[in-house]
Amino acid sequence: MKVLYITAGAADMYCGSCFRDNALAAELLAQGHDVTLTPLYTPTHTDERNVSDGRVFFGGISVYLEQHYALFRHTPWLVDRLWDSSFALKLASRKSIHVDPESLGELTISMLKGEDGNQRKEMRKLIGWLRRNSLPDIVNLPNSLLIGLARPIRKALGRPVCCTLQGEDLFLSGLDDSYRNAAVDLIRANVEFVDGFIAVSEFCAEFMSDYLRIPDEKIHVVPLGINFEGCEPAASRASEEFTIGYFARIAPEKGLHVLCEAYRRLREKSDSPKARLEAAGYLLPNHQSYLDAIQRQMTEWDYGAEFHYRGVLDRNQKIEFLRGIDVLSVPATYDEPKGMFLLESMANGTPVVQPRRGAFTEIVEKTGGGILVEPDDPDSLAEGLLRVWRDPALAAALSRTGFEGVREHYSAKLMASRALEVYELLTESIRGAARSASSAGQPAD
Repeated sequence: MKVLYITAGAADMYCGSCFRDNALAAELLAQGHDVTLTPLYTPTHTDERNVSDGRVFFGGISVYLEQHYALFRHTPWLVDRLWDSSFALKLASRKSIHVDPESLGELTISMLKGEDGNQRKEMRKLIGWLRRNSLPDIVNLPNSLLIGLARPIRKALGRPVCCTLQGEDLFLSGLDDSYRNAAVDLIRANVEFVDGFIAVSEFCAEFMSDYLRIPDEKIHVVPLGINFEGCEPAASRASEEFTIGYFARIAPEKGLHVLCEAYRRLREKSDSPKARLEAAGYLLPNHQSYLDAIQRQMTEWDYGAEFHYRGVLDRNQKIEFLRGIDVLSVPATYDEPKGMFLLESMANGTPVVQPRRGAFTEIVEKTGGGILVEPDDPDSLAEGLLRVWRDPALAAALSRTGFEGVREHYSAKLMASRALEVYELLTESIRGAARSASSAGQPAD
């Protein structure tokens, strides 16, 4: 099958959606399919072999200039190449292009307007490139924030368009009310131009179908899948120090502050073990004050020496980090639709303790690799963490079942196979509609 998969770059940030899109494309390529992974905004950044195409459409600099200065909506394409080059985009990426919703309301609305937005010139560039190349069997958009591309692509190519749903509701919730309402209305208005939606979890499918008013028959679940290369459980740990780990973006919604509060309560118990709290993950400049406040608070509690932020980790460092902790916890304060960090932890034999919310519930229940606790409850979280420490047999069982369960339910191979089922269903549906229209003497839509 020939697949055009559009993905959204996130500058130099390690992005779970980029990881997922790249892993899917890489596995489809390994299975012999013809896949082009095309980035928008910036080149993608992953900690595995990057299979994305070298050309970037809707370059982040062009998109910004066209949004704020009318002149750039009409500059010749040859001139645009100056700031659409990989060099210019990578340079801009190093200066941390912010993707916080508070500052991107107008741009979000413009992109959702598609051909009627300020970036219509970028749309013409993309469509022109698509027409000059051999047509794909299907086009996959990376999220519903880019659903404005669906109608013009479908019209230009006559091919089915699929759209992945993987957590964009968090971005939408951060917009001001007027922008959020307008954005949701625009997404809902474009649902009819998408042939099928792929949700990354059962929770995501149920929530987004209601939120965006997507008909049930249009939503298909393709669970996350990861590459297990290099992932093995650590040797049996005999240390008397209990090491709790956090591996995710350093941001309030991911709940590092909740984990720190739970850590304090754990350490204040009479039977508390000697412990430390290790955190790692991408830190945006605008969240530096959040991390600083956490470090000050841990110091005030006299646990400052037990807390360490390890920064951004590459793949080998990530595996080493996950194999070096006793338990992972990312107590997000919202209903997370993905939870890739749980899969990565269990792939290395490390159990997890997570709030019973979002996709966390189905991941932990399917794999058997962790403990579920009450959401937003530091006491419940502290007790869950202590269970792992107090009961070595339980910790070993969680490690073993999680290691096996994640490979059974969340492999990249399984993700690719399920995605192909959806793609084949959608392409056959379009062919069937074309045959019916032809036999009736009517033009196919």
